[in-house]
Amino acid sequence: MNTLSLNSKKQYALLILILGSLEALTPFSIDMYLPAFTQIAGDLNTTTAKVSFSISTYFIGFALGQIIYGPLLDYFGRKKPLYAGLLIYILATIGIMNTHSIEPFLVLRFLQAIGGCVASVGAISMVRDFFPVEDSAKVFSMLMLVLSVSPLLAPTIGGFVVAEFGWRVIFAVLIGLGVLNLALSYFVLPEKFVPDYATRSLNIKSIISGFKDILKVRQFSTYVFAGSFSFAGLFVYIAGSPAMFMEGFKVSAQVYGVIFAILAVGMIGGGQVNLLLTKKFTSPQIFKTALFFQTIMGFIFLLGVYNNWFTLIPTVIILFLLLLGAGITYPNAAALALAPFEKNAGAASAMLGFLQLGIGSVASAGVGLLNVTGSLPTALAMFVSSLIGFVIVAARGET
Repeated sequence: MNTLSLNSKKQYALLILILGSLEALTPFSIDMYLPAFTQIAGDLNTTTAKVSFSISTYFIGFALGQIIYGPLLDYFGRKKPLYAGLLIYILATIGIMNTHSIEPFLVLRFLQAIGGCVASVGAISMVRDFFPVEDSAKVFSMLMLVLSVSPLLAPTIGGFVVAEFGWRVIFAVLIGLGVLNLALSYFVLPEKFVPDYATRSLNIKSIISGFKDILKVRQFSTYVFAGSFSFAGLFVYIAGSPAMFMEGFKVSAQVYGVIFAILAVGMIGGGQVNLLLTKKFTSPQIFKTALFFQTIMGFIFLLGVYNNWFTLIPTVIILFLLLLGAGITYPNAAALALAPFEKNAGAASAMLGFLQLGIGSVASAGVGLLNVTGSLPTALAMFVSSLIGFVIVAARGET
């Protein structure tokens, strides 16, 4: 149903809200149940460690789902795959709500991600459909705000729900979010993208060939790899921050939560700073400058950690500035990477998400494999990932 156009500011804002709601489904699905781990473990007669593995199964499903939905979004249009994916998400979440052992819980989390990731991939694709290139970086900044705020809200809401009603109600709330997004997609969201079936194919060889063709586009490969490496610092920070603060600085879990929230404001602030910068500068200028800033902050952080210069407060300040830089680089990298695509923006956005998740996961896993205590592995990885991103964009000379 095509009931929405961009003929007014109200309709423009409504479209942003719908895309934001689709984007919010993923962080809520990841973060909302975190406070319930102990209760889930007790109820399913398992360990908290096994419950935590459901995060990994979700990310695996999310990464694979992006590759699946990219071609489907380009072949069938945006809405039909969105319906199918959200329906899978809803059914899988109903299954999670009613499971009584850890094995189906893990499998259903995988299926939940397979279905739910279409919301994120679809939203990114539709930014390219609905908005001109000069506005897309602003829209991505708004979506970045949703992605930044959601991890703050989701655990807080989840903690209240699990305390008052139990862990299964958390997944009932997620079912409601899935139904809401399905209703918005069907009744309100328009289908602007019209697939060209004469030039489309779901043949596996042609899909692989299509992904290869996307990677051959110089602008895409430049900004997707530079952006993915720069954004890998966020994955590294998330993986390394508990040990950094709770073991290194001996803060309590409560204080760590406050620090995590403060640093999340850096990401939010970066997205909002980017909105202001886009009024005066081009996306390539902003991206390159912000990535240089991020790299310098990463070097200062590494130098300070190596020489034991930083106490708790300076560490928080430097990390805040690093995440501020990441909040600026991400929306511009996404906008610039997808700018060359019109008919196959779905596959391009899927490849964008897959590479971001893949490179970020490898970077964070590498920190763990070093098996070294303290902040040094995290600081080193954050600096190196930013440096690689900056070298890529500087060497390729994109403007």
